[in-house]
Amino acid sequence: MLNKLTEKLDFHGTALLLRAERQRAIASNIANADTPGYVARDFNFSNALREATGESGSASTAPKLAGGATDARHIPLPAARTGEGSGTLGYAVQTQPSLDNNSVDMDRERASFVDNAVRYEATLRFINGNVRTMLSAIQGQ
Repeated sequence: MLNKLTEKLDFHGTALLLRAERQRAIASNIANADTPGYVARDFNFSNALREATGESGSASTAPKLAGGATDARHIPLPAARTGEGSGTLGYAVQTQPSLDNNSVDMDRERASFVDNAVRYEATLRFINGNVRTMLSAIQGQ
C-alpha cells in the first residue's frame, strides 16, 4: 500500500536528481566556455531517466553494450555518475568549429540551462502537489 503512495514521489525524486546533475554539467560547460580545448559534456535526460527507473524499450534496435556502445569494437566513453544508475555523460555535438578547439556553444548552453531550470522547477511543483494531496488525504480534508 505504501509503495503505491510513494511510487510517484520516487519517480519525481529520481527526475529531480537527474535534472540537478544535468544542470551541473551545463554550468560546467558555461564556466569553461573560454578554456582552450574544452569539450562540452551533456547527457540524454530521457535515456538516463529510463535507465534510472528501470524501464526498458529504447527507440534504437541496435544492441547496447557497456558505455552505450553498439559494437564491441567501439571505444567506450568514460563513465560519470549522474545519479543512481543513470548512465554516462557524453560529448555534446559541436555546431561551429572554433580556433581554440573549444566545443561550447554559448547560445545552446544558455538555452539548455534555462530549459533545464524550468523543468527542474516543474518537477519540484509536481512533488509539492503530490505531498499536498497526500497530506490532505491523511488529514481528511
